[in-house]
Amino acid sequence: QVQVMESGGGLVRPGGSLRLSCAASGAIFSIDAMAWYRQAPGKEREFVTDITRGGSTKYADSVKGRFTTSRDNAKNTVYLQMNSLKPEDTAVYFCYVFHDYDGIGYWGQGTQVTVSS
Repeated sequence: QVQVMESGGGLVRPGGSLRLSCAASGAIFSIDAMAWYRQAPGKEREFVTDITRGGSTKYADSVKGRFTTSRDNAKNTVYLQMNSLKPEDTAVYFCYVFHDYDGIGYWGQGTQVTVSS
């Protein structure tokens, strides 16, 4: 079993920055993609960004140029640096980890990000 835990959410003013972290722990053998999704009130969960074991990244158009993802494979940790935050970035941010050893994806419980003046 793999556990996934996000941290770093909070309240920030428009234009501000936050850095989220997500650590995977437990019976880990091989993690491929690590991703961030978000869900705003009343909306479906949406893709934000992901990063492969080799460091290849993808971003949603809405966050390109403002958000940056990175990972530390030795620590099974992925980061999300969010800059120039907007009120529409307000959401619960979820981390997703794909454990390719057993082909199972694991979700964290989410961390709240609120962008408001």
